[in-house]
Parts: sequence; C-alpha cells; structure tokens
Amino acid sequence: MKMKKLVVTMFAAGVMTSPLVYATDGYFSDGYGMKSKGMGGVGIALPQDSLAAANNPAGMVMVGNRMDVGVDLFQPTRTAEVSGARGLVNGTFGGNDRGLFLIPEFGYNKMIDPDKSLGVSVYGNGGMNTSYTSSPFGPNAGINLQQLFIAPTFAMKINDSNAIGISLNLVYQTFSATGLLPMFSGSSTNAAALSNNGTDSSTGVGMRIGWTGQVSEAVTLGATYQPKTSMSNFNKYAGLFAGQGSFDIPGSYGAGIAVKASDATIVSVDYKVIQYSGVPAVANPVPGGALGAANGMGFGWQDVKVIKLGVSHALSDTFTVRAGYSHNTQPIPASQTMFNILAPGVVQDHVTLGTTWDVTKTNQLTLAYMHAFQQNVNGVGAIPLGFGGGNANIKMFQDSLGIAYSWKL
Repeated sequence: MKMKKLVVTMFAAGVMTSPLVYATDGYFSDGYGMKSKGMGGVGIALPQDSLAAANNPAGMVMVGNRMDVGVDLFQPTRTAEVSGARGLVNGTFGGNDRGLFLIPEFGYNKMIDPDKSLGVSVYGNGGMNTSYTSSPFGPNAGINLQQLFIAPTFAMKINDSNAIGISLNLVYQTFSATGLLPMFSGSSTNAAALSNNGTDSSTGVGMRIGWTGQVSEAVTLGATYQPKTSMSNFNKYAGLFAGQGSFDIPGSYGAGIAVKASDATIVSVDYKVIQYSGVPAVANPVPGGALGAANGMGFGWQDVKVIKLGVSHALSDTFTVRAGYSHNTQPIPASQTMFNILAPGVVQDHVTLGTTWDVTKTNQLTLAYMHAFQQNVNGVGAIPLGFGGGNANIKMFQDSLGIAYSWKL
C-alpha cells in the first residue's frame, strides 16, 4: 500500500511539473493507456489496462486486479508564420524553446468481487503550450495549460454481457502566460491580470459514465459520456480568458466497437465528439469582446469529431503487436489563426505502433510510438484590422515514444 501511495504521489508531481503537450484531439490526448495509444487511441469498447476509465469507466470491471505505470517521451514542433502585418511582427517563428517532454500515466484497479471493481485512473490533457523567444507578439511570448485528472471509478457487471461504470473526475489545472502585454493590454478588461503573473491554478469536480455490452462472442460495443466540468476561475488571468478567467473542461461523448476477428486478432473502432464550443474561453472568436469579458475574445475553436481505428494481433502467448490510425476534424478555422499562434493544436492525422511483452505471468512491458503528421492552417487575412491586419499561418507535427510496466495483482 505504501508503494501504491508513493507511485501516485510521484505521478501527480511529475504531471504538474511537465507541460502537457500531448498528441492531441484539440488539446485532449489522442489516447489514454499505453496499449490504447499503440492502437490509435481506441478504448471505448476495448479496455486493456487500469487507464480504461479515461476511455470508458465500464471497462474497469473487465481488466481485473492490476496496476499500470507509464511515461511518454513527447516532442511537438510548433511554427507560426506572419506576413503583411502592421501590428504584429512579420516573419517565421518557432514556439519550441522547450521541445521534449516526459508525460506520465498511472492506473490501479481492484476487483471487489467477480462482478464489481474499484479503481483509479490518473491522466492528463494538454496541447495548449508554446514558448517563443521571439514571437509575432514580441519577445518571450507563450502559454502553458496543464490538466490533471484523478478518476476514482466504480464499475459493475449487470449481467453476463453488460457492464456499467462511473468515474468521479477530480480535476486540477494550472495555467501561465508570458509576453502578451505589448500586443493585448489595450484589448483587455484587466491588463494587470493578462500576462506575466506566474502560474495560477483551478479546481473542479466532474464525472464520466460508460457502458459496455458483448452482443456476440466476437463483438463488443461501448458508449461513454462526460458532461462539461465547471472549474474555478484563473484569477491571475481574469483579463485574458472570457468570463474573468473562466476555463471549464468541455464535455465529450463517444461510442466504440471491438471485433474479435480471430483468436489472435482484434479490430476496434471509436467515434468521439469533444464539445469545445461549450467553453467560451476556448470557443469565442477573434475579433470579439474585450479579453476577460463574458463575450471576450478566445481561441475560436470548433467542436472536434474523432474517428479511431486500431488492430492488435497476438504473435504468441507472450507477445502482442498493435497498430492504429486516428483522424480528427480541425478545431481551428482559418479565420482564427492569430490568437492560436499561442495554441496551435492543429494536427489531425496520427499513426501508431505498439507492442506488449509478457515478461512473466503477472508482469507486462508495453511500448507505443505515435507520429502526428504536419498540418498547416493558413490564415489569409486572419489578423483583424484592429490588430493591424495581415496573414497568420500556424503548423505543427508531433512524435512520441512511450513505455509502460504492468503488474497483475
């Protein structure tokens, strides 16, 4: 028990000292759990480890007694290009002053009896991170958003074929911004709470519910829903985010199917929608109201629809290989690229590879690799006349390599 507490403490400390710039569906991670990440992020109908609650809480009753600890080495590459501008600085800028990140994950699950489980999945979201020495807004501009989810989860089988689950999402997020005063102080309701105020924190409590059902020997279905989570305000950045520093967690929902194509092969597909339009700080467009006002300018993000495809194949009793592909709709319209120089979460297509080796009967080693292809969003005329006019293009690509170790308890 002391070891479990130590692992959770070390995980949380690691998450909150590392910018969470994951391979992203917007700024949600493209997968939770290293096995899921190796299969394009699928998991709504295919629980594989004790991170399953992040995909679908009902899956926890399917994974048994286990603990999983993992870490991703993640490298995003972010670039902004500005031309024809009279207010912003023209040129090409890299927002990669910090380019490599270690992203941890942790899960623990305990079967109460053969039909019920209690567990916890600890994971994060991120993607709104940049650090520019030189930027279109002036020197040393950038932002960093971190979101930590601790999800105690109860799941139960309601009969031989169906299971339900619920997670209590305990959410802690931090945010910081630098270098925004020269360009945006005149557009804020409170310039003293706009930038360069260090790291602020915010908390909230939400939930996720889920269902899985085995409709035949070969086919399993799943569905999950997470309503919007209300968070306390970032008071140090009340002059930046709409609603005087409000930054809630968007709602999301999804469904999945897993098909056992043979004794050795499973094919799984997930569909998910992330409702960024329900969070004004993320969704409000530029131009708009003054920064920090209820109708204040935001990042102009749209809802994201995601389709994921994953395949796993057992080469032997102790060795499994995986591959996957994920595509999401573009969250950032071409008209909204100026402010998203700070948050260029534009990648849409991811490919993944993964493998698991059963080191012993109770221990597993899992690897996962992801590449998100470069995506450009060209904002011709995206800089409003109020900021001098001009064009703002943003682009990003990403790579990650992760490793996890699991104990069947």
